[in-house]
Amino acid sequence: MLTYLIDDDPISLFLSEQMLRLGGFQAPILPFSEAEAALAYLVPRLATERPQVIFLDLNMPVMNGWQFLDALAPHVVVLQGGCQIYLLTSSLSLADTTRTSSYPLISGVIHKPLDEDEVKAILAPRHNSASQALSGSTTEIKGATAPDYGSKTLSLLIISLQLIISSDRHKIYKYIII
Repeated sequence: MLTYLIDDDPISLFLSEQMLRLGGFQAPILPFSEAEAALAYLVPRLATERPQVIFLDLNMPVMNGWQFLDALAPHVVVLQGGCQIYLLTSSLSLADTTRTSSYPLISGVIHKPLDEDEVKAILAPRHNSASQALSGSTTEIKGATAPDYGSKTLSLLIISLQLIISSDRHKIYKYIII
């Protein structure tokens, strides 16, 4: 399942990609650090390889998530039904949540950090439809067997790393995770 991950923060981009893989997303996951680059890559390929899922950070410089969605407006007909967009945000703004209703491609808002339970919830309907297509009437989900590190523990680790990095972006921190 082709997945785009769009986030200007390299640490958040890396950690979100790892969480997607832990949660069962398979390659290819295409990471983009700029919304403009993602848009430039996506639009010429709409006829041949549309992403099934896009994780989109809202707060980015130059082109933010809302501007990215506005730029996709002419392509809604092509994308709708085959592409789900999930907004990734650290904002708790009610205005952002309310604004999502005016964008038909938005399937949900996820407050950072992304956790394994959210990833599995996004994958579940896709696994159900794939299983039904292959075997007829079964609804059993057969996902990847990633090791269970505890999604809340991993989420706390991600939050901690983001806080440390955002407090001083000029220092380099080395972490060993055992």
